Amino acid sequence: MSVAMEKQGELKSIFLPFLSTSHIIPLVDMARLFALHGVDVTIITTEQNATVFQKSIDLDFSRGRPIRTHVVKFPAAKVGLPVGIEAFNVDTPREMIPRIYTGLAILQQEFEKLFHDLEPDFIVTDMFHPWSVDAAAKLGIPRIMFHGASYLARSAAHSVEQYAPHLEAKSDSDKFVLPGLPDTLEMTRLQLPDWLRSPNQYTELMRTIKESEKRSYGSLFNSFYDLESAYYEHYKSVMGTKSWGIGPVSLWANQDAEDKAARGYAEEEEEEEEEGWLKWLNSKAESSVLYVSFGSMNKFPYSQLVEIARALEDSGHDFIWVVRKNDGGEGDNFLEEFEKRVKESNKGYLIWGWAPQLLILENPAIGGLVTHCGWNTVVESVNAGLPMATWPLFAEHFFNEKLVVDVLKIGVPVGAKEWRNWNEFGSEVVKREEIGNAIALMMSEGDGEMRKRAKALSDAAKSAIKVGGSSHNNMNELIRELNEIKLSKAPNP
Repeated sequence: MSVAMEKQGELKSIFLPFLSTSHIIPLVDMARLFALHGVDVTIITTEQNATVFQKSIDLDFSRGRPIRTHVVKFPAAKVGLPVGIEAFNVDTPREMIPRIYTGLAILQQEFEKLFHDLEPDFIVTDMFHPWSVDAAAKLGIPRIMFHGASYLARSAAHSVEQYAPHLEAKSDSDKFVLPGLPDTLEMTRLQLPDWLRSPNQYTELMRTIKESEKRSYGSLFNSFYDLESAYYEHYKSVMGTKSWGIGPVSLWANQDAEDKAARGYAEEEEEEEEEGWLKWLNSKAESSVLYVSFGSMNKFPYSQLVEIARALEDSGHDFIWVVRKNDGGEGDNFLEEFEKRVKESNKGYLIWGWAPQLLILENPAIGGLVTHCGWNTVVESVNAGLPMATWPLFAEHFFNEKLVVDVLKIGVPVGAKEWRNWNEFGSEVVKREEIGNAIALMMSEGDGEMRKRAKALSDAAKSAIKVGGSSHNNMNELIRELNEIKLSKAPNP
């Protein structure tokens, strides 16, 4: 697609991401799309979090797009944190999490001052900044809320809040239907987020977020019409608010290899490492390699790492597995030994820490993936036309699994039964046999129907962002509305 798009007026905007990589990356991609459409964009974040995306912003700025980052200093000393700890990610020590929230609360005043001083025509903020709806109201400008989830996930959560079907289940493992949805979706109490099972502090936060959304101009989702059209319509209906799906944002904002390599990486990658995985992948047959990744917010206990490793070896498929340091414990030792063994046999490749997921998924050698069902990864897998073995862990992952497996029918569940918090190991250990069965079903795919459906969705994703596509039209419609709002406030000459 041509980068040269019709400039839609001199709109000025501020984008405010949350302090978590999985939220930052899609919202920054959205900000870049607005700049691609001629909207002047300032992204506000802290120094450490800016490193996640600054390379992408520099690339866009060098192309003449009106986009920049405004960095604020995180008040680490005030809240008793070491310099550089200012995000909610897998490596964030648990005892420091409340302090980051305190730091974020301290920054709110500075964010509001920037909203005032930079004089934007509208703001786009993450759902975890519900206070920003009041800040926008004071300035008389629209606030648009970014949701990091799917339309189905938000619709399913609304169903549980409204009807409480889980309270009728006889036990934690008994299935119940989520009422009022376009499809018959069954879940158990154990698969629901804890804040939906019984009220806690997070329940109150989610209620505040929902109220702020109803008072906002509308919401933005990294989704597209053909992916979950019934839930797109359902969600707008039950919420009574405007909403625009402008995804897949990773596909739209990152159209060349340079963008894909720069996206979401906080450090200079060693060239030989990139050449390593790429050279290895390029030596493999088409659709023969399994990609295994559980996102930026997950760690597994040693017992679970062993089951995954054995399942991968027993599968008979070559694989790339993205793993994380586990604080130098027995899990790390096990993975290092495992890495040596699979390197020698040339059957597997381990990537430690961050992986250039967009580049890996689009490589012809990849035949499917084992995923935690984080929404960013689900959308990126759809872009690539790949089937999934689904292993939900926390957040809204179990809802996303319902979309992938039951609605779209492009996934096979490994059989995970228990939701857990993102910063906990959880008690469930999924056995190698279950993991292996899901991998075998996904990779063998006798009739190929799942693969055909995945490919058709990939084509639909590409169509959505082209001129005349649903996401392209949504973006133009939203910018037109925001321009009209700005013009309506302009003094008559």
